[in-house]
Amino acid sequence: MTNLLVPCLLGILSLFLFACTPKVEVAAPSEPITINLNVKIQHEILVKVDKELDNLFDEEKGLF
Repeated sequence: MTNLLVPCLLGILSLFLFACTPKVEVAAPSEPITINLNVKIQHEILVKVDKELDNLFDEEKGLF
């Protein structure tokens, strides 16, 4: 009886283990991917002002 019981238990145990394996599936989405880029970019350019100040200080050496 034990000679038949061990293989049966191993068979049932292996069925339970193989039945619980996860299935992984990679598929393309049905709708296209949309990326919303509502970005507000705000910057100030101070190069012109800096150059004008440099020129002012170069022209009038005795200012400071």
